[in-house]
Amino acid sequence: MALCGIATYSNSCFSVVILMILFLHGVNVPSCFGSSEPELLLKFRDSLEYGNNSTTFSNWNTSISPPCFGDRSNWVGVTCTKEGKISGLILENMGLKGLINVDALQQLPDLRTLSFINNDFHSTWPELNKLAAIKTFYLSNNKFYGDIPAQTFQSMNWLKKVHLANNQFSGQIPTSLTMLPKLMELRLEGNKFSGRIPNFLQEDLKSFSIVQHEIQFFYDEYVGNEGLCGTPLSACSSSKSPSIITIVVIAIAVGVAVMIIGLLIFLLRRRKRRQPAESVENPQSSQRKKTRFKEVDEGSNHSRASQVSNHSKKSENMKLCFVRKDRERFDLQDLLRASAEILGSGSFSSSYKAALLNDSMMVVKRFKQMNNVGKEEFQEHMRRIGRLDHPNLLPLVAYYYRKEEKLLVTDYVQNGSLALRLHGPQDVGKAGLDWPTRLKIVKGITKGLEYLYKELPSLVAPHGHLKSSNVLLTQSYEPLLTDYGLVPVMNQELAQDMMVIYRSPEYSQEGQITKKSDIWSLGVLILEIMSGRFAGKGGEMDLVSWVKCVEPEDWSSEVLDKEMGGTRNSEGEMVKLLRIALCCCEDDVNKRLSLKEVVEKIQEVREKDHDDDFYSSYASEAEVGSSTAMSDEINFPINA
Repeated sequence: MALCGIATYSNSCFSVVILMILFLHGVNVPSCFGSSEPELLLKFRDSLEYGNNSTTFSNWNTSISPPCFGDRSNWVGVTCTKEGKISGLILENMGLKGLINVDALQQLPDLRTLSFINNDFHSTWPELNKLAAIKTFYLSNNKFYGDIPAQTFQSMNWLKKVHLANNQFSGQIPTSLTMLPKLMELRLEGNKFSGRIPNFLQEDLKSFSIVQHEIQFFYDEYVGNEGLCGTPLSACSSSKSPSIITIVVIAIAVGVAVMIIGLLIFLLRRRKRRQPAESVENPQSSQRKKTRFKEVDEGSNHSRASQVSNHSKKSENMKLCFVRKDRERFDLQDLLRASAEILGSGSFSSSYKAALLNDSMMVVKRFKQMNNVGKEEFQEHMRRIGRLDHPNLLPLVAYYYRKEEKLLVTDYVQNGSLALRLHGPQDVGKAGLDWPTRLKIVKGITKGLEYLYKELPSLVAPHGHLKSSNVLLTQSYEPLLTDYGLVPVMNQELAQDMMVIYRSPEYSQEGQITKKSDIWSLGVLILEIMSGRFAGKGGEMDLVSWVKCVEPEDWSSEVLDKEMGGTRNSEGEMVKLLRIALCCCEDDVNKRLSLKEVVEKIQEVREKDHDDDFYSSYASEAEVGSSTAMSDEINFPINA
């Protein structure tokens, strides 16, 4: 039906009614003067190459559903505004190649975020500067190359975050970056830039990274200080001429030193002349001298005691507070002297691996936004976390408190994170995670979460930040939960922007988290484990919506990760775990499974199919529709 050029009044009224209905259902209507938003996305998609991963854009289909239904996304990688407009594209870890059709994206007026991290783009600068209203874009870990023109960013006044790390860009760093009034994050490391670093004057610039090697603790605190030299920055020049102020200070210091030396010589000579006379005139002078020397000695002792006290206070301030008694002690100076390797850095925290002199490896997480409580309350909370002891928790070893920042010290786990094993590059000859291993990981995560709920009952969200990068794997693939129990001490503004529980439906809808918010995070994590699809920042709802859009009979072929292995007699158990995950992801908190129910149902999942009452009753419930909310979510009422 045409929606443009309506001739008669009656037809016009009828069309207006149709337009209103489509608008209320979140359907993007073609404009009389250009393409609709779905058509623009399809043009953008058609410019890409995505290799053998034919399911990457499988649900980008206007005949199935529009990209947005209100603020809920129906298409993989798409984020939406409350008005049903496209606000972002998060297309990460998809093996994408080809060209980025910026002209198509330019016609999306509400587009604010672009992320193409960990793809395979191989081209020159993609002219994202045409997107004048964009706020954040992430191109890290691709193969973009060549120079970026100096004035590229001069009209992008809304730009806040620019991540270009680990590409092959070369030439000068664009000077127009220094003109961005709202710039907060700039990541340029891992490229081939040359020449001087421009003078960045933005007050809001909180994260700037240009180096790739020799990253040390607190290095970023010193970048940007004029005149700073020495490792890991440029070497200090011995030929540098001193400033006038320096010369004046030195001259004054020398003059004062000469005066003091002259005065001391004068006093010593006068004293030698008077000493014999004192002995003759006053027999008690010897006793007076003893008293005098005693007083001087006591004064000297007092001075030394003061120095020792100040040194003791300084040492006390540099001490780590250990929360476990079974660990060898070391202090902050040991960490500062240790060779360090950066493991990850972001707005939430920075992680370093430190090799101590005794050959032990520790991980130090540095937080700058952990000031929600005072010092005593913080220390008590850390001691409480330190008392936790479970095979599926990475224990906190020590912490360091300073008002400006906090350090949390844990053991180093060599096998890395679950996110790395699911989505990162694999070692040659190292197989992916098979189904029995993934089931073992899911059960271990659930046990660890159950323990947190038992030991931290006063916390609304005992974990709070449950995601694949916060699950480490031992050599035997036993999962270890990290970053747990931090919600009470984190600055709430940052927590709401960064922590996973604040992306749950109940917080989006009602502005609050509940005891079941961690359950929602667990459900998303299980979907990520079973599908192999990345659920990065802001992508959790995309992953849940995508699984719900796929018909259950197609889950085996379209949802389950092929790297789990094609065990014919295990698909029923895999599907059972998917259903449990979706019940954890119910939008309605009252219909969402409780932790006790989740633990019981997951522990009943086996490596191989078997006939039992649980599977039969659970599957029949889902098919009959007693789980109404799940059924409604799968069948969106927008078959227009």
